[in-house]
Amino acid sequence: MRSGMLTVLVLTLLLAGLAFGWRTHRLGQFAMLKKQLQAKPKPDVVFRPGGQEVIKLQRTQMIGGSGPEFLSATLLPGRGMNMLQISAYLPQKGEMNLLASPPLSEATEQLSGAGVDATGAKSLAMGAAIETPWAGRLSGTRTPDGADVTAVWRGVHLNLPTGVKDSYGLDGAVAAGGLLLKEPSTSVNTNIMPDGGEAKATFRPGNFDGHWLSQTEITTTVELSGRAIELRIVAHNIGDTAEPIGIGWHPRFAILSGHRGQMVLRLPEGLRAEVKDRRTGELSGRLLPVTGTEYDFTGRNGAQLGALNLDDSFVQLKRGIMTDGPVAELRDPESDYGLRITATSPTIKALRVYAPLDGSYISIEPQYNYDDPFGREWAKQEDTGMVVLQPGQSTQWRIRLEIFSLSSASPEHF
Repeated sequence: MRSGMLTVLVLTLLLAGLAFGWRTHRLGQFAMLKKQLQAKPKPDVVFRPGGQEVIKLQRTQMIGGSGPEFLSATLLPGRGMNMLQISAYLPQKGEMNLLASPPLSEATEQLSGAGVDATGAKSLAMGAAIETPWAGRLSGTRTPDGADVTAVWRGVHLNLPTGVKDSYGLDGAVAAGGLLLKEPSTSVNTNIMPDGGEAKATFRPGNFDGHWLSQTEITTTVELSGRAIELRIVAHNIGDTAEPIGIGWHPRFAILSGHRGQMVLRLPEGLRAEVKDRRTGELSGRLLPVTGTEYDFTGRNGAQLGALNLDDSFVQLKRGIMTDGPVAELRDPESDYGLRITATSPTIKALRVYAPLDGSYISIEPQYNYDDPFGREWAKQEDTGMVVLQPGQSTQWRIRLEIFSLSSASPEHF
């Protein structure tokens, strides 16, 4: 009897022990799983400036490569295909961001389309925005409510928004940067290529909410490779009225060393559009030679920026060798690299250079048109760079951005 009771007791204790062990094991598993879940990184937040996915073209650095190389280009199809960032490998510095831009999270917050960004103004303050149907500034007569300025083209009055605060710091004094700055794309295509990739975005802003003359379709294509970024913009008049078109690019190249004065600029031979009033940016309509002046950057080795506060347009530019347009270079001796912009379409007739004395960036802007192309100051000029598109016609703007080591700088491009 006692033996049977002892057996039952042992079995009961054994089963209880097994149950406790199993429970402890399960609790241990649960605790471990919980710990793993807590340690597991959260999914990346998806940022959508302008309500559309960001495009990132990227490539791997060449094995054994000893020179500078482009690594990626971050594009915002929801914001007129602004090139928010370009990264590159520099032998002395490693991977670096070449454009003066905030991180994507901050950029998304700033590119809200509201408040100070209601007209897309914030696109001009970061990355490399595309400017069309004109580039740079347009002056005019203020509308009675002060919200717009009215410019005149061939007798047609154009009411243009003035929310953009331009480089002169004049809020509402001019219309600047075109009308594409905050436009979302209607279609996007990307392709992987052997040494990088390609992205194409199409925009159909119509007549830009009544601010322009005809219906316009714009297609932007960006191609990334190790040594070059090719940028192509096509504007197509799909309406039934003739329209003027200007196209430009507004890159803000970061001064990586932080030493602006040692940066070297090289420009093709040409003339400078005289600024009549530096406080307002008003132009005189005179085109001045640069040879022997503080604005002469045409020498074989260019010239240092020093303490020159640049906000000037250079026009009637000499074409580069074996190219349809002008060539410009920006060199950073302390970082041992340079960038070369080659215009590969003959319609690019102006280079605007903006290098604020207290700034952390330098902008070299290849564009069709002179600043203020409809302005009265140009009455004696036969052509201020705007291309007139008849219904059904197109125009193409193309540039190539190259990266190089300073030891391989090649004057033959000029």
